[in-house]
Amino acid sequence: MTLTTQRRPRLILGSGSPRRRELLLQIGVVADDIRPPDIDETPQKGELPRPYCIRMAAEKAVAVTSDAEDIVLSADTTVAMGRRILGKPVDAAEAEAFLRALSGRRHSVITAIALRRGERLWQRDVLTKVKMKRLSEAEIACYLATGDWRGKAGGYGIQGPAGALIPWISGSFTAVVGLPLAETATLLTAAGWRAQA
Repeated sequence: MTLTTQRRPRLILGSGSPRRRELLLQIGVVADDIRPPDIDETPQKGELPRPYCIRMAAEKAVAVTSDAEDIVLSADTTVAMGRRILGKPVDAAEAEAFLRALSGRRHSVITAIALRRGERLWQRDVLTKVKMKRLSEAEIACYLATGDWRGKAGGYGIQGPAGALIPWISGSFTAVVGLPLAETATLLTAAGWRAQA
């Protein structure tokens, strides 16, 4: 009789975000492979921020090529002002417009996570309230000059220089960075992923 050892499922990170890799390291999780999906991230007409974010995370997970036993982890972070979605700015002018809109106001940051293993899909989303201080012209210019706004939803990253512009949050700090760690760890366990000893 031959005993076959079951292979540990591989964890594939369906994101090119270095911030998400760094966050996973904080809970001892290292992806076996990184495969950023190529999907259309355009919101549908009239689509609200939370449903949009949940849809994006799921579509990213489904778009990643994987074996049946692999676990694919994808996420999407969306900044919302009311019903308005503030995506990744295309240039400095749009980043400036976002900062001016957010200045002195509270907004929402939604991060949705999706784990896929074969045909099964696990999902969670986390909403965090964030307040940006009232920004002076000098603060806007200084932040734009750092280039830190590039590739960041809403045109800022709380874990970088923009941290000095955020006096208050209510919710998950790691979700604002890009991956809510408590919820991610729970989903990984549900999907059957275990860290190697």
